Amino acid sequence: MEESGRHISKTIAQDLDFELPQELSDEEMIRHISYRVEQLLKGDPELLLSYLYRLDVEEKRIAEALETSIMPTHVTFANLIWERQKQRLASRKKYKQDPIEGWEF
Repeated sequence: MEESGRHISKTIAQDLDFELPQELSDEEMIRHISYRVEQLLKGDPELLLSYLYRLDVEEKRIAEALETSIMPTHVTFANLIWERQKQRLASRKKYKQDPIEGWEF
């Protein structure tokens, strides 16, 4: 997995409160995310919704995926989370700004 993928994996694992082995492929990462999402769907769906909000997964995308997906809900959510985090990282790289001089604390 490339460096950006490892960064995304680490961020998601922290946000969803689970541990990961060092190296994972995209498919393995989605499998780990879907397992955690399934636990949250069964045990604390409100916390899952909070995580989805914090991970910036759009409600519209969630609703569309639930209506059209043939995959189980937890796998659908895992894919949405993974894709959104990759988008966020790409956006940060594209619009990265250098620190402003004199604003250091």
